[in-house]
Amino acid sequence: MRHFGHIPSAVRNGLFHREPAEFTADSPARTLAVALGATLYSPATRPRLADDIRKQAARGVVSMVLCLEDSISDADVEAGEDNLVRQFRDLADGRAAGGPDVPLLFIRVREPRQITDLVTRLGDTVDLLSGFVLPKFTEARGTAFLEALTRAERAAGRSLYAMPVLESPELLHLETRAETLAGIASITDKYRDRVLALRLGVTDFCSAYGLRRSPDMTAYDVKVVAHVIADVVNVLGRADGTGFTITGPVWEYFRPGERIFKPQLRRSPFLEGRAEDLRTALIEHDMDGLLREIELDRANGLLGKTCIHPTHVLPVHALSVVSHEEWSDAQDILRPEQDGGGVLRSVYTNKMNEVKPHRAWAERTLVRAEVFGVAREDVGFVELLTAGLAG
Repeated sequence: MRHFGHIPSAVRNGLFHREPAEFTADSPARTLAVALGATLYSPATRPRLADDIRKQAARGVVSMVLCLEDSISDADVEAGEDNLVRQFRDLADGRAAGGPDVPLLFIRVREPRQITDLVTRLGDTVDLLSGFVLPKFTEARGTAFLEALTRAERAAGRSLYAMPVLESPELLHLETRAETLAGIASITDKYRDRVLALRLGVTDFCSAYGLRRSPDMTAYDVKVVAHVIADVVNVLGRADGTGFTITGPVWEYFRPGERIFKPQLRRSPFLEGRAEDLRTALIEHDMDGLLREIELDRANGLLGKTCIHPTHVLPVHALSVVSHEEWSDAQDILRPEQDGGGVLRSVYTNKMNEVKPHRAWAERTLVRAEVFGVAREDVGFVELLTAGLAG
C-alpha cells in the first residue's frame, strides 16, 4: 500500500518532491498510526462488503473500520458477525487468486467477547485483520477489551492492534474527566505495544448535551467538545514518548452520490489552472467546513480522521501531504550540526526556526512526509485533490 498509489506513477512523480513510501500491515506501529489517514467506516451488514472494500482500496482508501456497533441496529448484530466471516473469506479467496491487497481492516465491536469469538470464526482469514476498534473506552471497560485482544492474539498466532474510541460520558463530564483520562492513560500505557491510535467520538460528546454542529461549524466551534479534545491531547498526545496518535473526529455531512463535484469542475482546475473553481465547488458541496476542520485537527495535535463517506477521503489525504516548505524547515531543524540548538532563518525566509522548541514538530513532520510524501514547491491541495479524483 501507499498513499496516492491509485494514481499513475507519471502523475505522482509530477506532484511529489518525495513520493509517499510503501507500507504493509506488518510495518512498524509508528508508521501505521500515521498511515491510517482517512479511516473509512462501513456497516458490517453490507451484503457486498468485500466488493466495497476492493472498490474503495482502488480509490485510495488505506484503512477501513467494519462496524458492528452504532452503525447497525441491535437486532442486526448477529447477522453482521455472520456477514463479516463470509466477506473475509471472499477477500481472502480473491487475494489468493491474484487479486489486489486490501486496506488495513479493523472491526468495531460492542463487547469484549466478540473479539475472541470473531477471531476464532475467521480462521485463516484473520490474516486480513489488523485489529479491533474498542467503543466507549475507559479504564474499566478497556481492561476487559484489551485482555480479550491478548487472548485473541494467542489464538490467531499473530499481532492485532487496538484502536480505543474516547467517547464516554465520564470523559465528557468535567467532574469525572481528570480521573477518567488518568485511567485511560494507565491502561493504554500498560498495553502500549497493542494500541495503534486513539479515536475521538465527538458525535457521542454532542449527544450528551443534545447538540449537533452544522455544516458551517467545526468540532472546535462547539466549546464543550473543543475542551475535551484539548484535554485528551494534553494527557494522551504528548510528544515526549508517552503519547499516542490521536485521530480527528468524524465529519458527518455529505451530498447524495459519491462524486464531490460535477465532471466539468473535476476537470477544469487541474487542466486549466482554475483553482478557484475547485474551491467554489467544495464550498457548494458542504466541504468547506470539512477542510477547515482538517486544518484545525492538525493544529490541535490530531492526525488522520474518521470518515463515514468516500468523498471525505481524498481531502483528508491531500491535506496530509507535507508541503515543500514544511519539509525544508523540518530538515533544517534536524540537521546534526544543529543539535546544540539555536535559531535559523527558514529557507523560505518567512519565519524563525528555533531548533530545540521546534524539534518535536520536525520529527513528526518527517514521519508524516515518509507516509504521505512531500509536495513539489508549486503543488498544493488543489492539484493533489484533483489528481486523486482523476486517478
